[in-house]
Amino acid sequence: MKTVQICLNSIDKVKAFVNEISKFQTDFDLVSGRYVIDAKSIMGIFSLDLSKPIDLTIHADESGINEILEVLKPYLVE
Repeated sequence: MKTVQICLNSIDKVKAFVNEISKFQTDFDLVSGRYVIDAKSIMGIFSLDLSKPIDLTIHADESGINEILEVLKPYLVE
């Protein structure tokens, strides 16, 4: 399991993000304040405050994390 911060500040970014992570069999959660939603749910993502970075929790073992992080590079907050 790993947690990273991502930025989804446009509708196009949200659509592309969901398309990318839906290719993986692992679970992803977005955490914003006290809300935790399934990161593969477009409707759930739009219920969050997208003006600020959001924590993404990746529920994968260490061997799959690097591949996932490579795909998520355009969304990661440095």
